[in-house]
Amino acid sequence: MTTTPVPTITLNNGVEIPQLGFGVFQIPPAETKDATAKALEVGYRHIDTAEMYGNEEGVGQAVRASGIPREELFVTSKLNNGFHAPEDALAAFEVTLGTLDIDYVDLFLIHWPLPNVGDFVETWKAMEHMYEGGKVRAIGVSNFQPHHLNRLMAETTVIPAVNQIEIHPYLTQDALRAFDREHEIATEAWSPIAQGKVLTDPVVERIARRVEQSPAQVVLRWHIQRGDIVFPKSVTAERVEENFDLFGFELGDADMSDLSSLNKDERTGPDPDHFNYIPE
Repeated sequence: MTTTPVPTITLNNGVEIPQLGFGVFQIPPAETKDATAKALEVGYRHIDTAEMYGNEEGVGQAVRASGIPREELFVTSKLNNGFHAPEDALAAFEVTLGTLDIDYVDLFLIHWPLPNVGDFVETWKAMEHMYEGGKVRAIGVSNFQPHHLNRLMAETTVIPAVNQIEIHPYLTQDALRAFDREHEIATEAWSPIAQGKVLTDPVVERIARRVEQSPAQVVLRWHIQRGDIVFPKSVTAERVEENFDLFGFELGDADMSDLSSLNKDERTGPDPDHFNYIPE
């Protein structure tokens, strides 16, 4: 496996984030510590979790047990949908800090805008207060559309450092990515292989054969070359290693174009403009 260092992206406040990370969405809490420990052993230094995933504790355990200096790691978590009221958001952040038990988080996100639940602008003002408190190095949003971001930038002070959105070759999100780029907001990609749906696409398979890499590696490399921050998830050791091995090959312009041309605006997850789920 290549030992090429993972490139970093500098956020709009100067904080550097590794472009490739390890996601723990849908990893059962009982398996999270071991899965995260394996990722850290392979070389990942960026871990993406969330309050809603219920597995922050396992991430924190793996980070503390790794022996890796805390400053060499980048840990993201996200505000649970049930805590958008400003006082609730501040309290939820303290719970995340306690559950992770790692003193600070590198990035904390509003998980969903929830257009019919409260007011995400007021939630963002609470996020700004967290940021000012010094226990989070950067704050951002997830699943925000341009109209959500325009409201934030018009009514608050801190421009989000990151917008984490669903992106894959069937949902390339070019317009939203361009909006983020114009406003110096880094774009992160969740569901980067469309929950596996793109891996059997004939175009992906053809490119994979030509470059002698797996279909997943081809799609993840497409993300990297586009400038997305990406964090694939797996609990299989071999797959965790494979997903990290993206820097010993490159896709040509024609490959990149062919993959992008697969776009059909097809989501695997909810539409942020209509998603108002609050967990019980």
